[in-house]
Amino acid sequence: MVIDLNCDMGESFGAWTMGDDAGVMPWVSSVNIACGFHAGDFMTMQRTVILAAEHGVAIGAHVSLPDLQGFGRREMAISPNETHAATLYQIGALAAFVHAQGQRLHHVKPHGALYNMAAKDPKLAEAIANAVHDFDPRLVLFGLAGSALPHAGAQLGLVVAHEAFADRRYRDDGSLTPRREDGAVIHDVDAAVAQAVQIAAHGNASTRDGKRVDIRADTICVHGDRPDAAIFAQRLNAALKSAGVGIGRIAS
Repeated sequence: MVIDLNCDMGESFGAWTMGDDAGVMPWVSSVNIACGFHAGDFMTMQRTVILAAEHGVAIGAHVSLPDLQGFGRREMAISPNETHAATLYQIGALAAFVHAQGQRLHHVKPHGALYNMAAKDPKLAEAIANAVHDFDPRLVLFGLAGSALPHAGAQLGLVVAHEAFADRRYRDDGSLTPRREDGAVIHDVDAAVAQAVQIAAHGNASTRDGKRVDIRADTICVHGDRPDAAIFAQRLNAALKSAGVGIGRIAS
């Protein structure tokens, strides 16, 4: 049994630093690098790509709505055509830095509000999947497990990765509890690690209402903006291995 551990990275901007990318990197198998729309800038993108290449982890583009002030977590009205163009724009920007390091871009994962919108809206999901396919059909598309986004990617013949979250509380329908609601984020490391192991080893998680929801996961996200992200990633890596779950990137 093998699962991918991915982390959102490269979210610093200018003189402002977010996350401990260097501390997290050794414990994950894939990274999703911000492409400048919700976080990141050209120097941060370059540094993060170099760091990822040094550790041999899979590099992905973390594409977002154009919302720097809101960190990409605010929904906005965006058409499928705009979504397609914005996704292509961001993939291309990161791919330039990846190419310059002699690496190959491995995957694409939407961020924040765009991620949640595409999980429910088939038209937006199709627009993102089409952009990924148009850029490089070998790319893997990450999306919320069982949602419209991996379905749209599979329809196009893309390799898709159904994603679960260690530190987000699930609702009974398998969707994520919105961040604006109390208890949406699991801050306790022990509880978050336990949820990730439960998902990876048993294919289910407890919901906020105390029920069980089935979750098929190929990859589990470690949020890089947690203040304890490096410790969390290390603990999660060790716990999964102790449970007999290997760590490895998604084959593309």
